[in-house]
Amino acid sequence: MRKFAIWLKNLFKKDIMLSVSLAVAIISLFITPPSKELLHDINWRTLATLFMLLSVLEGFKSENIFEPLLKRTKNLSSMKTLTVFFVYCVFFSSMFVTNDVSLIIFVPLTIIMFRAGGQEKYILPVLTFENIAAIRGSLLTPFGSPQNLFLYAKSGISTPEFMKMMAPLWIFSAFLLYIFISILYRKNSKEKIEIKEEIVSEPETAKKTHHKRRIMYQVLFVIVVASIVTRTHYYPVVLGLVFITLLIGDRKILVKTDYVLLLTFLCFFTFSSSICRHPAISGFLERSVAGHEYIWSILLSQVISNVPASIVLYPFSTNLRALLYGLDSAGLCSLIGSLASVINLRLYMREYPGKVFAFIKTFTWISLAFFAVVVLPQLALIKYFL
Repeated sequence: MRKFAIWLKNLFKKDIMLSVSLAVAIISLFITPPSKELLHDINWRTLATLFMLLSVLEGFKSENIFEPLLKRTKNLSSMKTLTVFFVYCVFFSSMFVTNDVSLIIFVPLTIIMFRAGGQEKYILPVLTFENIAAIRGSLLTPFGSPQNLFLYAKSGISTPEFMKMMAPLWIFSAFLLYIFISILYRKNSKEKIEIKEEIVSEPETAKKTHHKRRIMYQVLFVIVVASIVTRTHYYPVVLGLVFITLLIGDRKILVKTDYVLLLTFLCFFTFSSSICRHPAISGFLERSVAGHEYIWSILLSQVISNVPASIVLYPFSTNLRALLYGLDSAGLCSLIGSLASVINLRLYMREYPGKVFAFIKTFTWISLAFFAVVVLPQLALIKYFL
C-alpha cells in the first residue's frame, strides 16, 4: 500500500495537468452529485477516438513508420528551412488529421532531428511554433479539432460556410507563423544543422518480420481518420475493431498507450458535464454568455480547456463565430487552454522529464505574443459580421 501511495504521489507530481483536471473534477462532483445523466453527458466519442489515435500512433513510433520522412529531412541543412518544414507540416496536416494527431506525428520527429544535429537549444521554441501551428491550422476545417467537430455537428452549419468563416484566421496565422520563425533565426537566417548521428536502419530480416505490423498500423490509421472525417455513428464498432486488432497483432502497444492523458480528458469532461447540470450555474451562464461568447470562451478555456468549454458554453451562445474564434484561440493563452497543448507537453516530457517548467515558460511567452497579435483583428471580424 505504501509503495502504491508513493507511485501515486510521483505520478501527480510528474503530471501537473492530471492533478489539475482531477482536482476540478472532484470539486464539480460536490457541486452536482454523480448521476446517470452525468455519465451520459461525458463525451465518450472523443475519449474513444483519442484512445484509438494514441494507440495506433504509438505503433507508428514502435515500427519506425516515419523513418523515410525522417531521412528526407536530413537533406534540409538550414535551421530555418528545417523549422519551416516541420511547423508547416503540422499546420497543414492538422486540418485533416486533427491538431492532436499532427503533434503526435511531428513532435517526436522534431526532437529526434534537432537532437541528432546538436541543436537542442531550439527544440522548445520550435515545439511551441508547432503547437501554435496545430491550433491555428486545424481551425479551418470542421474536423480539425474536437471543439470544431462538436460545434459543427450541433450548429448544423454547412462545411463551405464553416470554412469561409474560419479562412481569415487561418490565412493570417500562416503568414504570422513565418514571421515568428524569422524572428527566432534573425541573427543567422542561414544557420546550418549537421546530423551527427546516423539514423540506423533495421536489419533486413527485422524489416521482413515487422512488415505485416507496419501495414496493420497504416490500415488502422486510415480507418480511424475516416471515422473522424465522416463523423460516423458507428465509432464503437471502429473502437472494437482497433482494440481487437491490436490485442491480436501487437498487444504490447496497449500497455504503452498514454492512459494518463485519457484520464486527464475524462476528468475535464466530468467537470464540464457536472457544472452544466447545476441549476444556479446554468442560470448564471444563460444570463451572461450571450453576446459575450468571445471573452467567455477564452477565459473559461483557461480553467477547463477549450473542448469542455465548448460543451459548457454552446447551449447558452447566440454567436457561433464568436464562440469558435474564442475557443480556437484559447490554446494560445496557456497550456490548459487547449488539450492539444497537453499532448505536446507530454510528448516533450517523455524525452525531457525534468524540464516541464522550462517548457511552460517558453510556451507561455511565445504563445501569448502570438495571441496579442491576433486577438484584436479577430474581435473586429466578430463585430463586423455581427
